[in-house]
Amino acid sequence: MGEWKKTGCVLCAQNCGLEVQTEGHRIVKVRADKENVRSRGYMCRKGANVAFHQNHEGRLTQPLKRTEDGFQEISWEQAFSEIGSRLRGIVDEHGPKSYAYMGGGGQGCHFEAAFGMTLMKAVGSKYSYNALGQELTGYFWACGRMMGRQNRFAIPDEHHAEMILGIGWNGMESHQMPRAPLVLKEFSKNPDKFLAIIDPRKSETARVANLHIPVRPGTDALLARAMIALILEKGWEKRDYLEAYCTGFADIEPWFRGFDIQAALSVCEVSYEDVYALCEKLVTLSWCMHFDLGIYMNRHSTLTSYLYMLLASVCGRSGVAGGNVIPGTIVPLGSHTDERDEKNWRTVETGFPALNGAYPPNVMPEEILSDHPERLRAVLCSGSNPLRSYADTTAYEEAFKKLDLLVVSELAMTETAELAHYVLPAKSGYESYDGTFFPWNYPEVYFQMRHPMVTPKGDPKEVGEIYTGIAEAAGYIPEIPAYVYEATQKDRKTFAAALFSFASKNKKAMKVLPFVLAKTLGEELGSANLAALWGITLAMPKSNRKNAARAGFPLPRLWQTALNPANLAKALAGMVRHGAVAPVALLTPQIAQSEAVFQAIVDHPGGLWVGKMDLDGNLAEIRHPDGKMHLHIPEMDAWVKTVTPEAEAAALKMTEEAPLVLMAGRHTAQNSNTLMRDPAWNEGRRACTLAMHPGDAERFNLTDGQMVKIITEAASEVIELEVTDHMRKGQVAIPHGFGLTHNGEVFGVNVNRLTKNTHRDSFAATPLHRFVPCRVEGL
Repeated sequence: MGEWKKTGCVLCAQNCGLEVQTEGHRIVKVRADKENVRSRGYMCRKGANVAFHQNHEGRLTQPLKRTEDGFQEISWEQAFSEIGSRLRGIVDEHGPKSYAYMGGGGQGCHFEAAFGMTLMKAVGSKYSYNALGQELTGYFWACGRMMGRQNRFAIPDEHHAEMILGIGWNGMESHQMPRAPLVLKEFSKNPDKFLAIIDPRKSETARVANLHIPVRPGTDALLARAMIALILEKGWEKRDYLEAYCTGFADIEPWFRGFDIQAALSVCEVSYEDVYALCEKLVTLSWCMHFDLGIYMNRHSTLTSYLYMLLASVCGRSGVAGGNVIPGTIVPLGSHTDERDEKNWRTVETGFPALNGAYPPNVMPEEILSDHPERLRAVLCSGSNPLRSYADTTAYEEAFKKLDLLVVSELAMTETAELAHYVLPAKSGYESYDGTFFPWNYPEVYFQMRHPMVTPKGDPKEVGEIYTGIAEAAGYIPEIPAYVYEATQKDRKTFAAALFSFASKNKKAMKVLPFVLAKTLGEELGSANLAALWGITLAMPKSNRKNAARAGFPLPRLWQTALNPANLAKALAGMVRHGAVAPVALLTPQIAQSEAVFQAIVDHPGGLWVGKMDLDGNLAEIRHPDGKMHLHIPEMDAWVKTVTPEAEAAALKMTEEAPLVLMAGRHTAQNSNTLMRDPAWNEGRRACTLAMHPGDAERFNLTDGQMVKIITEAASEVIELEVTDHMRKGQVAIPHGFGLTHNGEVFGVNVNRLTKNTHRDSFAATPLHRFVPCRVEGL
């Protein structure tokens, strides 16, 4: 212990800068990194307790194989050989649709995705399941139709805004933007700014807001339609903006003209005066909106995301500074997978498409349990623990037991790992080079490549190394010539020439380039992930190069030729003759900027700005051929028209059997991902309770601290009751991230046991966790 080392938090998508002191395998002290350019000395209590993520006796140390006598340790060579053989056999017999990759790196370790997706594509599959498919794909789809690409989704630009509108978002607890609690308090206290929150309950964020609209659970789409109708009724829409930057307004306008605003707000159980005041703010202030799981995991999920995007456009707040903008990235978060393209698969049993490259985890149990000849039979899962992370634990348990091959790469023996055929120990985010690609900044582009902080116990590997080993054993990596290996002993310009000369002659190598990098440059650098980062910077497209130049990384002379692996391979073809690399000076202009960016990232383990967008040019990021935002999505026409006061009032009537609405997955300061397995980090706190309004407690003759049973369509659980007036009457809430086994004892309730995977959005299949009918009984 002694030196403070810079790193970042892996427990939430904001990845705040941290400094740690270490001893051997352990993190022993943590403090906020005041020099981090994004978090600027902020961290929450989760980051302060990140040692519990790294240090616990449940860490896996050796590969394990399930046998009749339980799990037994095996060598990496045996693990790779057997898994590769079994995977290849299943795919050869049943076809590529029999295989799925489930992972993506969670909140802290995204480099595994490069390798997991590459193995998936090498197999011939397109089935990628991850947390984005659990939460955000309906929003990504709507962005894709409006902006032209599903991975060009908009984020709030709070730095240049006068007002934040939060919808179904409790940023004081869940963050979802850098330094969220500090930013929210600034907006609420500054007389020149304004904070408005739409949320059923009096959340921690609603309590600091200047205006709180306590919408009835499940009526978000109805409220959004009413707000747009009110703005049009008053003639407040931004006509100049709509005419200059949008198409399709004439097609959507009839959805809102003549709409019964008063009746809608009555069903939403909100004040007309409050909504009117909010709409006045929306058309006079510079504002951005932030919505979260209260929208994404609620009734009419995809439609509601779309309606709120229309609200921003009608008010002229899309693609402008201080509004909702398309951010810059070092790597896009997802890929454009238009479901209208016949080349993009749908799931064979349930018929759902990939959205932004991800299939919905809600349908995986049905895809495994199906009798379809192309059903899922093999799953490689890393860093996601679906038996605690995704809806309907019971369905997942049944399905995973039917798989022919389940391989789990993980830090600990999670609930999912317990069902696996092979469990492979992964290095933690503090034992390896790793980082994330969350694009939560504008106009700057941030990136941090964390360095190894502690020595691993046992023999874990980076997940990228694990997938490389499986791919090689399965025969998906071509033979790499000696001159490519030899080039790693020289400089990286020489290696680039050798690599892309090889790739230009071998199409199979180009398709598995991350594996080739891992086996060559990765061996030299001591990290497959670090080699992948080098490849990413080398392949930067033109837009990233422009952004990098604004951040202080000069453009190369030939920057106009977007450098991607295919283009570079063509440019380098013929440079190698009989294994001899041509003069590397020819490469210098092309890779100078890439090398500068790569080296700066490596030299700044605390993170840095690697790009900066044109603050006033965001509308140029739209990817439709006409350069305009497309407001009309024909598939939404019929759905919008069903959201009426009369229809919603009928649909929202509760029954005696299920008189309450469960919010399944409340964000609190006490919950994190399922690798915070030691409950000691919450010692002395009421970490996992069922929150209920005092009126409902009185109605059902219940008291604070009492053990109660909550019953849903899926299951029942026993949990401690917490009575609080911060809840809305008629709604109860349970936090996610609990029900974990530690030292043989289960702590808290697994809220996903109470949810059905079939209770989902009709278009994107996201779970409707914010509207689960239930009842609560005293014990």
